[in-house]
Amino acid sequence: MSGRPEQLYPLFAGLETLDGVGPKTARLLGQMGLETPRDLLFALPYAVIDRRRRDTIRGVDLPATLTVEVTVGAHRPPRNRGGAYRVFVQDSQCDFQLVFFHARGDYLKKILPEGSRRVISGKLELFDGTAQMVHPDHVVPVDQAGSIPEFEPVYHLTQGVTQKTAFKAAQSALARVPDLAEWSDPALVQRQGWPSWPDAIRAAHRPRGADDVAPFAPARERLAYDELFAHQLTLALARQRERKSRGIVSVGTGALQSKVLKKLPYQPTQAQQRAIREIAADMGSDARMNRLLQGDVGAGKTLVAFMALLIAVEAGGQGVMMAPTEILARQHLEGLRPLAEDAGVVLEILTGRDKGAERRAKLAALQAGEIQILVGTHAVFQSDVAFKDLRLAIVDEQHRFGVRQRMELAEKGRGADVLVMTATPIPRSLALAQYGDMDVSVLDEKPPGRKPVKTAIVSTQRMNEVVDHLRRAIGEGRQCYWVCPLVDESEVSDLTAAEERFKHLRAQLGEGVVGLVHGQMPPSEKDAAMAAFQAGQTKVLVATTVIEVGVNVPNATIMVIERAEIFGLAQLHQLRGRVGRGEGASTCLLMYQPPLSEGGRRRLEVLRETEDGFRIAQTDLEMRGAGDLIGTAQSGLPRFQIADLERQAGLMEIAQTDARALLSADPKLTSERGKAARVLLWLMKRDQAIRLISVG
Repeated sequence: MSGRPEQLYPLFAGLETLDGVGPKTARLLGQMGLETPRDLLFALPYAVIDRRRRDTIRGVDLPATLTVEVTVGAHRPPRNRGGAYRVFVQDSQCDFQLVFFHARGDYLKKILPEGSRRVISGKLELFDGTAQMVHPDHVVPVDQAGSIPEFEPVYHLTQGVTQKTAFKAAQSALARVPDLAEWSDPALVQRQGWPSWPDAIRAAHRPRGADDVAPFAPARERLAYDELFAHQLTLALARQRERKSRGIVSVGTGALQSKVLKKLPYQPTQAQQRAIREIAADMGSDARMNRLLQGDVGAGKTLVAFMALLIAVEAGGQGVMMAPTEILARQHLEGLRPLAEDAGVVLEILTGRDKGAERRAKLAALQAGEIQILVGTHAVFQSDVAFKDLRLAIVDEQHRFGVRQRMELAEKGRGADVLVMTATPIPRSLALAQYGDMDVSVLDEKPPGRKPVKTAIVSTQRMNEVVDHLRRAIGEGRQCYWVCPLVDESEVSDLTAAEERFKHLRAQLGEGVVGLVHGQMPPSEKDAAMAAFQAGQTKVLVATTVIEVGVNVPNATIMVIERAEIFGLAQLHQLRGRVGRGEGASTCLLMYQPPLSEGGRRRLEVLRETEDGFRIAQTDLEMRGAGDLIGTAQSGLPRFQIADLERQAGLMEIAQTDARALLSADPKLTSERGKAARVLLWLMKRDQAIRLISVG
């Protein structure tokens, strides 16, 4: 499998080898990222124009695109410069005008000689009761009418490339489509009623009506599936290789776990028990664990993570839990400390703050195996940090942590098992696109004792009432978060928004009652403000979104989110999850600035109706699309040309199952279907997958 299969060569040639594509057009298409005939084939038309011939324009509702045979009448050149040049024409029943601007008369006389018969096609409109076709798309002699397609596909174009050029180039690329062997499961293709790949690509570029350009058209669906299948095959190859790099077998005795469970005031939920079983099975096998623990806000991930760490300790090794920030690492420490005391294990924290003698002592204890569980920030990556026997690495909040860091961390313990925790519920289709190489455990139940949070939607015009509400709550000894929006890209304005609000609330509620945290503060000040709030010295904490992940203040029962309509749903859901952690009844006030758009209203109402993060994420996906949802900049989300993750979520799941099944039957892709699948990977430019096979 050294290089690209020969049958694909014509599809990877230069664009200039296509009909009607010269150097200039090739350059313009290149700016759209279209560099080869293959790229052009995957840039499917998004609409279709019906150019079937009609006898007359009579009785058609205008405006409409029509194709009709006419007799050419008189030419009327413009009276003044820049005016319209008109040509009168007549079909079998009516007459109308062709209108040209900036036209050369001699050229028009040549293509539309008076008295001749022509077939014309274009958009006909009514101006002051007169039917006019401005700049027809096609004007041809009757014997060449066959050059006008009955159904013309419409392509997304760049400035300077006409539909005609795109159509011609695409047809020319289609002529090179090789006959490729079937790479998908034949039973699936038959069940779905899909054409073969070559037939599908031809059909997609030759639509015969609006249904043929819809995502559910069989040819389109087939092509979308191929794209998702290639993606899942790539992830499955990565997973296969990852699992092959032998893991360490860690089998727990249950001794430490049972100590913790005895002390718990409640039974773990079914979902927690299931996740712990899945993790224990992975840790006990010799393949390396690469699992995602997905849990909604307050679903009890901490307990599951700690049980996994205890398995590592019971098996005679060590575990590490990593957080993206110092605040979160300290919080994990707070959360895990009582559990560690119940289990009688040694728990320590290592962050960038540890310096000098203190740091050296911790490192020595870690290397000697005296520290059994370590909580830390990325400081754990530094080269002088060595474990005696690292069995499990837990990474919190995946999206701040690339695949590369996952690898680096696992390197610290050769073959250590990896568990990634995320508190962002992601719809299944996106989870598969982004984490398809991982196995997923989902916590979809709330532990007993979590109180529901009452959510209300309030206009900013009622600011004074909101402040009065806070004043009463503070009087009753409760605390409140007040989140200010990130108004735009410049951090300066966020800062002013938060500072203004801070001053305003301080004036209303009194000195020393209100604290402030925002992204521009030095870390030590940020920590001091958080600590004062956690200790209950300040009652109201004004913040930009730095608090969204993980802060735990059980006494805080009110969350005010200003300009809630400009936040993402998932983010609002995360923020709301900061309250409702203690005994008191909690509320979340979503403040919006009127007028609220229809979409804005619908999004806020979803939050008012449900606390199910997965349902909220699904709504977010339907309303905003995949790129926005994960924030395209930091999303590990692949860009699909044809597949539509919002509408074709079901296909992604089939693709994953199919890809994993193919690889388990044919790990080296040497069977007939395996070889066809290799061709698919080349066709889809999945270079990293191809490297994995050649290395594997």
